[in-house]
Amino acid sequence: MVELNHRLLSYARTLNPPEGWKVEVSGDAIVITATPCLLIQRNLLFVREQFDAHCPAGLMPSENTDLVSRAAGTLRNPDLTYFPLSAVELGGNPTPAEQAAIAVEIVSPSNPENDVVGKVRDYPLMGIPLYLLIDPREGDITLYSDLSDGGYHQQWHGKFGDRVPIPAPFDFELATDALVRYPA
Repeated sequence: MVELNHRLLSYARTLNPPEGWKVEVSGDAIVITATPCLLIQRNLLFVREQFDAHCPAGLMPSENTDLVSRAAGTLRNPDLTYFPLSAVELGGNPTPAEQAAIAVEIVSPSNPENDVVGKVRDYPLMGIPLYLLIDPREGDITLYSDLSDGGYHQQWHGKFGDRVPIPAPFDFELATDALVRYPA
């Protein structure tokens, strides 16, 4: 399986998707998804402003950056992530996934399974310690944490309007009252 994933990673990196599309590798599949719509971008801005205000020195935000895990044979592109400034010294793209402090995703209306199933499986295997999943379909929020043995062992669930307890290295309560749901 790892050999197949390495071949998929190599192949995926040669693809040049049309403008407005991005390429990811999950399990034994290449996933091509549309870039975020304006509602996703609006929600992401609201979340990012709060993370930026609590971002510890030495970490930087990045939106839609390719994160690769050679160990897991996975390439993912979270809506928002924070990683050490020292990662810039590595140059280029993709960035090693194990350097990410968190991955934040706003569920896509066109391919929700990618965020709700695929990334819940892939992010812990990639060594990403926190995964914040915001779902505007039903107004749900899930924070996955306590990474060990290739999985998340804690989940915090809430609804839009709740305050999400974001652990270290950010250590704050994320307000969600201004998040917007998808139209019915």
